Amino acid sequence: MTFLSVNIDHIATIREARRTNEPDPITAAAICELAGAHGITVHLRGDRRHIQHRDVKILRETVKTKLNIEMAATKEMIGIALEVIPDQVTLVPELPGEITTTGGLDCTRNQEAITSAIKHLQSNNINASKRRNWRNRRTWWFWRAMD
Repeated sequence: MTFLSVNIDHIATIREARRTNEPDPITAAAICELAGAHGITVHLRGDRRHIQHRDVKILRETVKTKLNIEMAATKEMIGIALEVIPDQVTLVPELPGEITTTGGLDCTRNQEAITSAIKHLQSNNINASKRRNWRNRRTWWFWRAMD
């Protein structure tokens, strides 16, 4: 069976560009779930370009399906994940100044940080995955938290 998780980042991008409180990504998430989405995905970036820490905390309280947070494998981001406890974290690359994520995670060059992040997440019962390049194809690798 195929499941749909809707990424609501660009709702927040519009809000931030307008420097106001709408459109509201929290409301968008609720509408997506009412329309049948199986999950909500957001990318919490280090520069807080669109989704904010506050959004993630409120989404954790309001999302009834599954909450997936895309984030870099940094101490700051892993700390937020451990505070919020989403259903899943997807580790993604993040380059300063990029407009959008431009490629996969270099797992060879960043193996220690990625492995550490996944261990921290899984030890707190958070499913973790990483988006990586494998032979020039974007592939999703998924690890389930061990019971």
